[in-house]
Amino acid sequence: MLLEVRDLQTKFFTVDGVVNAVNGISYSVDRGECLAIVGESGSGKTVGVLSILQLVPSPPGRIVGGQITFKGTDLLSMSPKALRGIRGNEIAFVFQDPMTSLNPVMRIGAQIAESLTAHGGMTRRQARTRTVELLSLVGIPNPASRLNDYPHQFSGGMRQRVMIAMALSCSPELIIADEPTTALDVTIQAQIVELVKQLQAEMGTAIIWISHDLGVVARLADRVAVMYAGYIVEQAPVDELYARPAHPYTRGLLNSLPRLDSKVKTKLEAIKGLPPNLTAPPPGCPFVPRCAYATDRCRIHNPPLAEVGAKHAVACWNHLLKPQVTP
Repeated sequence: MLLEVRDLQTKFFTVDGVVNAVNGISYSVDRGECLAIVGESGSGKTVGVLSILQLVPSPPGRIVGGQITFKGTDLLSMSPKALRGIRGNEIAFVFQDPMTSLNPVMRIGAQIAESLTAHGGMTRRQARTRTVELLSLVGIPNPASRLNDYPHQFSGGMRQRVMIAMALSCSPELIIADEPTTALDVTIQAQIVELVKQLQAEMGTAIIWISHDLGVVARLADRVAVMYAGYIVEQAPVDELYARPAHPYTRGLLNSLPRLDSKVKTKLEAIKGLPPNLTAPPPGCPFVPRCAYATDRCRIHNPPLAEVGAKHAVACWNHLLKPQVTP
C-alpha cells in the first residue's frame, strides 16, 4: 500500500462559523493504481487531497484529526522541511487551471527545470535536457523550440500537458490531479485522459484523480470514492460502482449522465435540492433532504461506511429499499 488516509478531518474556522469540510474520510491507494474521488462542488474533494501535504490555507483551515500514511510514514507528524522534500519529489499535484498554476512571467522551460534542480540535484544543462524529454513525453510538438515560450503562448490543452510534465519531472510515486480537464473542451479532455493512462502504464505512477465528471472517471479509474458533504458515501471498483450503484446520491449522479449504451430512451434526472450548509450540518445523514429513500432512522443517525459486496462499501441504511418519499 502506497498511501493510506484514516479518519481525516479538516475544518475551516471562519467569522461565519466552523465549516466542516472533511468529516472523517478513509481510503487507500496502492502502487500503480488510479483512485477517482468524485462529487459535486463543495463536497470536500479538493480539501481532502490538499490535506495530504498540508496545503490547506491556514488560517482559516486546519486538520483537526486523522492519520495520513505515505510509504509507512505519517505525513501529518512530519516537519515542514521534511514535508517539502515529499512535495513534488514523491507526491506531485496537477491543479485544475494551468493558467493560474503556471507563472505567467516565467518561461515554461525554466518552470520545469526549477523542480529538477531543486529536487533532482541536476545541473542547468542536465535539467534543460530532461525538460525537453518531458515535454516530448507529454506530446508537446518541437519541445526544444518551446522552452523559451511563456504560458500564454500555449493553448489550454498544451498548458495542461506542461503541468503534467512538471508533475512527472521528479518521477513521483503518486500524482494528485485536481479536476485537470474541467476547463478544457471535450476533445482535449479525451486527449489528456488518454495521455495520463499511457503515462501511468509506462511509469507505474499511482494517481488520485479528483473530478465531478463520471464520464472521464469511467475511462481512467480503477476504483471510485464518492464524496458528499465532507463524507465518503460510497467506494467501489469502477465497474462495480457503475453497474450496481448503492447510495442514492451515486445513483442520482449516474442518472444525470446521458447513456449511449442504452437501447431505451430515458429522460435525464437531476438531483433535486441543494447540498447542506457545512457550517450547520443537519443531524443524521446529510443527504436526507434530497433523498427519495429516507426514513426516520436516516434523520437521526448518520450511517457508517459499511461493506455491501466485494471491495464495495456504502454509507446508507436503506440502499436496498425502493424510494419511500418524494424529495
